[in-house]
Amino acid sequence: MTDPLRVRSWFRAIALAEACSWLGLLIGMYLKYVPETTEAGVHVMGPIHGCIFLAYVLFIPTARTTFGWSARTTLLALVSSIPPFATAVFEVLADRRGLLSVVEAVETR
Repeated sequence: MTDPLRVRSWFRAIALAEACSWLGLLIGMYLKYVPETTEAGVHVMGPIHGCIFLAYVLFIPTARTTFGWSARTTLLALVSSIPPFATAVFEVLADRRGLLSVVEAVETR
């Protein structure tokens, strides 16, 4: 069995990391394409963002199982991985709506 508190903590951390990696990638893209000073930011942040993106997407089934998300909520979580910073927004809204509730996850077992 999966500990709901641990799943909640990991989900929140990965969602925040994904949003922060978006910021790093956008800064790298700005430096590459606007002042055209360096491509280093994209070369560094691209793979980092990609790995964190995959971690987020691959962790969603664990969160769905643990918290009993509906198909709609799961789809929203997946879609939030595409626009910049949307994973952080989804995490905050899901937490406020009780979709990351440790108490409810334990009670449903």
